[in-house]
Amino acid sequence: MKTAILGPAQRAEALARMAERELDILVVGAGVVGAGTALDAATRGLSTGLVEARDWASGTSSRSSKLIHGGLRYLEMLDFALVREALKERGLLLERLAPHLVKPVPFLYPLQHKGWERWYAGSGVALYDAMSVSSGHGRGLPVHRHLSHKRALQVAPCLKKDALVGALQYYDAQMDDARYVTTMVRTAAAYGAQVANRARVVGFLREGERVVGVRVEDVEGGGDYEIRAQQIVNATGVWTDDTQALIGERGQFHVRASKGIHLVVPKDRIHSTTGLILRTEKSVLFVIPWGRHWIVGTTDTDWDLDKAHPAASSADIDYLLEHVNEVLATPLTRDDVEGVYAGLRPLLAGESDATSKLSREHTVAHPVPGLVVVAGGKYTTYRVMAKDAVDEAVHGLDQRVADCVTEDVPLVGAEGYRALWNARARIAARTGLHVARIEHLLNRYGSMAEELLELVVADPSLGEPLAHADDYLRAEAVYACTHEGARHLDDVLTRRTRISIETFDRGTRSAREVAELIAPALGWDGDQIEKEIAHYQKRVEAERESQRQPDDLTADAARLGAPDIVPL
Repeated sequence: MKTAILGPAQRAEALARMAERELDILVVGAGVVGAGTALDAATRGLSTGLVEARDWASGTSSRSSKLIHGGLRYLEMLDFALVREALKERGLLLERLAPHLVKPVPFLYPLQHKGWERWYAGSGVALYDAMSVSSGHGRGLPVHRHLSHKRALQVAPCLKKDALVGALQYYDAQMDDARYVTTMVRTAAAYGAQVANRARVVGFLREGERVVGVRVEDVEGGGDYEIRAQQIVNATGVWTDDTQALIGERGQFHVRASKGIHLVVPKDRIHSTTGLILRTEKSVLFVIPWGRHWIVGTTDTDWDLDKAHPAASSADIDYLLEHVNEVLATPLTRDDVEGVYAGLRPLLAGESDATSKLSREHTVAHPVPGLVVVAGGKYTTYRVMAKDAVDEAVHGLDQRVADCVTEDVPLVGAEGYRALWNARARIAARTGLHVARIEHLLNRYGSMAEELLELVVADPSLGEPLAHADDYLRAEAVYACTHEGARHLDDVLTRRTRISIETFDRGTRSAREVAELIAPALGWDGDQIEKEIAHYQKRVEAERESQRQPDDLTADAARLGAPDIVPL
């Protein structure tokens, strides 16, 4: 299948086409659920549009724990239906839909009590494995195993000897969340969806009680568009209530934001061959392998401040360090932290005041004719949420619509990935790149890696690594703008790559090189290059300052010191 190119020209064309004639379905919000909804609608043969106020996955969907998992802790809550559903989706993603992006990852669960805990936790993990296999899509992962105290310390030498009496090891899966969403947007576009980021919905069009379209502000090029559709899907996550307010409708449910923060530390700071899952008094703590790094997270606290840029406070960072250091033989310090990021979970408000008790299940509603709202859920089950949203929307369409087919629609890059992986040594010899570079590209782009290699053939300098972030090739920065819809320096350093959290300088030393690389693709002059660099540096400093503040209020105020960039 031919992949869609999402460059500046394609974005402008998509906005114009969406405004030309009425769509069947317009999706508002390009996080994982919105992108999934656009893909679901497009693959049913519906004329589909997708608009996003900022960048693909710029909210929650780029700030998660990067896990595709069944939710082992939900078994303890006896939420078997949610776990079964999530395990089926995990298997589909690993085996069929996105094997280039979703990878198995092992976790060690230290046991602290002899006897009963091994039986109790072991029964839960055994049930987890059994539910995975029974879903029909779980045979690709190893089953759990019981480890003695000695064997657990061999697998994870970083642990204190007295922090465990033994352990369990089991498998889940992980992905780069922002890259996953970008790939899904490109897949939707390849099936005919018109997609545009930096296109903010500022109002709804109504005829009587019915919603018939939206007014969209082109944040990049200026100007407004009226986009009409038979059905609008509000998939704006933690902004659900704000979007509903644009039509004077609070909606049938309330979405509450829960903040989760994560720390990124270098691989050599934690000596282990496996990830860790630790129980805290409030939730669970993960130590997750992430390339040449570890991700440590997460917190779970109520958040009612700025939704666009949730801030991690000093107290948040201390909380994670304190809890992970309870089991580490060599404690982590603030100096070990390369990156920090905070995201907001969109939880459906319930009777409990504690966000950790709120539902992770999703809800779909049709509050007024022409408008469907989908909210809640978890990253792993996005495809089910998207199916349910489109199923609800088609009730309002005057046509017969095919059933959902996304269970059998791989994302772009999946087709041919395994064959290319098997040929990676030959590709390395042909291109002159090290085989490790080819593996890196294949695990980020799948078979679309060939498109990046074509850039390198045309300009061999693009085959060199970035000077201050050598995990990434210069070609990846250019490709982000020519093919993946990146519009600003921040998009490239924060979401198309993860340089902003994977380097101690938070990407500031790479800013100029990347800005100058992408300037031709985006039509920037020297002034815009300087503006982009200055904005990025201010953003990083504002984030650093927020992380020095004692609480949420002061951290939020510090983070808001760097406003979003507005093009010249």
